[in-house]
Amino acid sequence: MLRVTRMGVAWQAVGCARGAYEHAVRYTKAREQFGRPIASFQLVQDLLVKMLSNVTAGTAMNVRASQLQDAGLLRDEHASLCKVHSTVRMRETVGWAREVLGGNGILLEHHVGRFVADAEAIYSYEGTREINTLIVGRAITGESAFV
Repeated sequence: MLRVTRMGVAWQAVGCARGAYEHAVRYTKAREQFGRPIASFQLVQDLLVKMLSNVTAGTAMNVRASQLQDAGLLRDEHASLCKVHSTVRMRETVGWAREVLGGNGILLEHHVGRFVADAEAIYSYEGTREINTLIVGRAITGESAFV
């Protein structure tokens, strides 16, 4: 059961990250500073690229795991790896989205603050990062580090 639900959480994490990224992109195109959209600033573009990279990597990993699931080949460690990667990168991505929006990133009218709050819940359920890491670590090494 956890194998399936962890994949669901991994997909939720990618969706949360993507939502935050998309709202950040829209905001940077509309928000102007010094007479031009902040989307034209180098450091803003750097953060947008990092966010898109996280969303793309999470999507690709989860698609492959979903293919394994459809074929009946998904293992616990696959789902745990997807959950760990997707949720950690989600937190990073929504944090960068909030950073891009500055003080507006915590206002509900810009939506990113909601993704930040949702990210904390998504990060926590279906096993912590540490537990899922131990599942993957056991698969890699053949040694259980559970105490």
